[in-house]
Amino acid sequence: MPNSNQTHVSHATNLDINLYRRRKFTNYLGLILSMASMVLGLVALIWILIILFKNGFAGLSWAVFTESTPAPGSEGGGLANAIVGSLMMIGVTALVATPIGIFAGVYLAEFGDRSVVASVTRFVTDIMLSAPSIVLGLFVYAILVAQVKHFSGWAGSFALSLIAIPVVIRTTENMLRLVPGSLREAAYALGAPRWKVTSYVTLRAARAGVLTGLLLALARISGETAPLLFTALNNQFFSTNMNAPLANLPVVIFQFAMSPYENWVNLAWAGALLITLAVLLLNIIARVLLRDKKAGH
Repeated sequence: MPNSNQTHVSHATNLDINLYRRRKFTNYLGLILSMASMVLGLVALIWILIILFKNGFAGLSWAVFTESTPAPGSEGGGLANAIVGSLMMIGVTALVATPIGIFAGVYLAEFGDRSVVASVTRFVTDIMLSAPSIVLGLFVYAILVAQVKHFSGWAGSFALSLIAIPVVIRTTENMLRLVPGSLREAAYALGAPRWKVTSYVTLRAARAGVLTGLLLALARISGETAPLLFTALNNQFFSTNMNAPLANLPVVIFQFAMSPYENWVNLAWAGALLITLAVLLLNIIARVLLRDKKAGH
């Protein structure tokens, strides 16, 4: 007859086998659910892209880039005024978000570890990252548009900046924290002051990641519609006046897609395709920069 020690070992072995089988089953189940979710997401994405490319390329023509948006019921027309307006607002947003976001990210990563200001800044950044864009648009409408009594491209750029700045701040901080501490120590050992170490060593080492964060921020705001409905609104005519309502692709797509006019719907598909291609290009550039940064290390 088996003694008590053999019985105990046999029981422990059975428990280990059962635990292994349970973990193996859980692992397989997790993999199956993950694969199913990935396939479902890819199918939905491919389906959307097929419809978008089919209708978008059908609506593309030279007139899209040379003519302004048509009046209701009129034939022809294009998106030239909306394209120029979007580029102007995104350009102003980049000029505003780049220095503010990078300087704030540098402060949080290099100088504000235990500062109350840094803690408040991180808290506000987290709130702005999670805030719906329509809320930011309403905020800009209340403090700017309602005060000056008219919509404007400046208000639209301000609203887009509130969306882009937190993305640049968070990306800059994360990229700077990934820089090895040995680089800073080597620079300090040579007698370099802290601001030079940050400017010429740390920030230079993380420049690809910082630029990637800026590109991702611009990609995010490229298709934002809700904040522009309350700030820049739209303009049927070609205009470069940032102090007046300014045409832009997201709002034009929103308005034209729901219209009963066939040429408006075709222009909406063309505009959606242009935004998609622009965002795709920005994401490709960002990934190439990140890949080069990893290869450099």
